[in-house]
Amino acid sequence: MNIAAISNALLKHFDLDAQSSKVLVVGLGVTGISVANFLDKLGFKFAITDSRDKPPGADELLQQLPNAPLFTGGFDEAAFKVATHLVVSPGVALTNQAIVRAIANGAKIISDIDLFVLATEAPIVAITGSNGKSTVTTILGDMAKASGKKVGVGGNLGTPALDLLAQSAELYVLELSSFQLERTCLLNAAAATVLNVSADHLDRHASMAEYACEKQKIYNGNGVMIINIDDPVVSAMRVEGRDTLTFSIKTDADFYLKKTTDSEYLMHGTEALMSLSELPLEGRHNAANALAALALGVAIGLDKQAMCSALRKFKGLDHRMQRVAQIRGVNWVNDSKATNIGACVAALQGYEQKVVLIAGGDAKGADMAELTPAIKEKAKSVVLMGKDANLIEQAIAGCVPAYFAADMNEAVQIAARLAQSGESVLLSPACASLDQYKNYQDRGDKFIKSVMALAVQA
Repeated sequence: MNIAAISNALLKHFDLDAQSSKVLVVGLGVTGISVANFLDKLGFKFAITDSRDKPPGADELLQQLPNAPLFTGGFDEAAFKVATHLVVSPGVALTNQAIVRAIANGAKIISDIDLFVLATEAPIVAITGSNGKSTVTTILGDMAKASGKKVGVGGNLGTPALDLLAQSAELYVLELSSFQLERTCLLNAAAATVLNVSADHLDRHASMAEYACEKQKIYNGNGVMIINIDDPVVSAMRVEGRDTLTFSIKTDADFYLKKTTDSEYLMHGTEALMSLSELPLEGRHNAANALAALALGVAIGLDKQAMCSALRKFKGLDHRMQRVAQIRGVNWVNDSKATNIGACVAALQGYEQKVVLIAGGDAKGADMAELTPAIKEKAKSVVLMGKDANLIEQAIAGCVPAYFAADMNEAVQIAARLAQSGESVLLSPACASLDQYKNYQDRGDKFIKSVMALAVQA
């Protein structure tokens, strides 16, 4: 890391100076710690504040940077008043009044992604979308490794972007959320994609239009735009004159699916890359994810044969259409990562036959009526749980039978009685998990535990 060059870039772009500037890192957690370590290496003055009494990462911060000032249990107004720059973690809304007042007093917002961009000259591939971004990010990382590249993979997924710098990679693949993108201005990815846009985080974004606008920022710059032409919101983001590759599972595109009498193939133009049957992932929406990854890989010059080899070996991520077990002929699938309507709809549409759906949790302000067509078409019945179970029941308006469960174990027991041999039970909540669980992983783990208990009884 060239400290002098990075310091000069920060001064040029953000008027950030090691001698006179005072940076306040707002929100701890993994992102906050990565920012603190980065600023410490550069020799900048900084402090950290978090609204929680015992924020995650506090012990780790104490071990790594024992002298770093940390204010917890609320946002300290004095810290905001003296700050010249704010680095606000994605989990903290920019509409927080302490942040709004600091900006009004002249404080400048910097994102960890902007810091990362200024700290590396290696090409960056950036991936966002309401659904599938973790899967595509991981697949592309595997493809790059299979092509012989030294690659750093992270961002919103796994390792924070700034911590990837220690790897001195020749290529970085970043998953970026709408919250990261809304406060980022310097990103110029070599290739970027918005996989899809559906209702999500409307408790933080004022409207779908605003949410889509934040996602679109991933295309800033002059890199190759990877466009999902099956999604009208994403298609409208296309910029004339920019290098573009398209993908589709419904129609012809640069990367698409082609049916033959005996099979279906992932195609690049007239070239058949691999059979869809070789893709070891549940659901047709994962065919779209595979095509997106292939398009991104071609855009940055990865070897096609190596990319297809990586796809054949990719078994999927935990809690994302994860095959858990087959019990008495019933397939149990964990899609706990489906924390919004679009993810649940995509999961349902990946099935040829009807499923028993387990859904519910915190709807985050979304209109659950958008679930109704997919449930009517693809669900045999639904088992509802969590804070907004009643909202879903009202939205589907009796189009399929609905049952209520107090917790995951009861939901699994009910689903086991409803499902018959040859059918699937799908946990795809369409909602966030924090009303009942630590996170979506905890929710998925509880599902797996309950399903495994069924297996013992079988």
